[in-house]
Amino acid sequence: MKSSKRKTSICEKLPTVRGQYREKVSLAPTTWFRVGGEAETLFRPADYEDLGDFLKNKSSDISVITIGVGSNLLVRDAGIPGVIVRLGRGFTNMAIHDGFLDVGAGVLDNTIAKIAAEEGLKGLDFFCGIPGTIGGALRMNAGCYGTEVKDILEAAFVLDPKGKLHRLTTEDLGYTYRHCGLPADWTFIGARFKAPSGNKRMIQESIRRLLRQREETQPIRERTGGSTFANPTGHKAWELIDQAGCRGLKIGGAQISEKHCNFLINFDNATAFDLEELGEIVKKRVKDKSGIELRWEIQRVGRFLDQELKKAA
Repeated sequence: MKSSKRKTSICEKLPTVRGQYREKVSLAPTTWFRVGGEAETLFRPADYEDLGDFLKNKSSDISVITIGVGSNLLVRDAGIPGVIVRLGRGFTNMAIHDGFLDVGAGVLDNTIAKIAAEEGLKGLDFFCGIPGTIGGALRMNAGCYGTEVKDILEAAFVLDPKGKLHRLTTEDLGYTYRHCGLPADWTFIGARFKAPSGNKRMIQESIRRLLRQREETQPIRERTGGSTFANPTGHKAWELIDQAGCRGLKIGGAQISEKHCNFLINFDNATAFDLEELGEIVKKRVKDKSGIELRWEIQRVGRFLDQELKKAA
């Protein structure tokens, strides 16, 4: 009789933690697009020290990707191998002191705007227009309405691939427009933002105005992510997409928004492949029309299904 070897679980290879490991977790409910495959293993660290110990003690051949609430994330249909780190309650600390706001990477961007409105803190109102968490905002130098993270950042707190904590400045991070020069395997765990006192009434009115503008111009009630492509220098991505005839364009269950054509929408049970294929078609049409190469702002991670690989080939 032939003996069969039991397949080793990835969790058996991982270090002991205070947080929680779970295997084969569907990521579709996690992302705003509501698409994508499974995480081979999902890890929710108890706090940054737990995450640091995990990074220090894990095997170097196990890949790690950190996510927040999946607002600007496209998980491919065959899922993600290795470990997905999801920052939760242990990363939602907030404290105001001496003109600064200390905040954990798991805090929602919109929560920062609410704190600014309640406490009369100046310079943070733009966060009301950014989906997702502070960790994602730090990773991509997120911004809107003329302000971006680097404009108000005093310091970012980051774990390197070996779990060592670093305090980094904007210069250290190599920020440019919607870009961070920090390697992808460094993990943001929090930040200190400049938060001087301002006129509370004016700050509250600014946030109300920005929220009205967002409601009127973006498909925020659809299954979508943030902006699909970064604005090329001297141009607006949505105008280039519109001029290339892509407003309302559909592939499978994916569509370019009629309301704002720099937004992809899952309008009818799209797959991740539908959404990514549509984005690539838009990129090609814009390049053919204007000669300008659009750069993805949405993070695409994971593996294609076998049939998708054949189609892409």
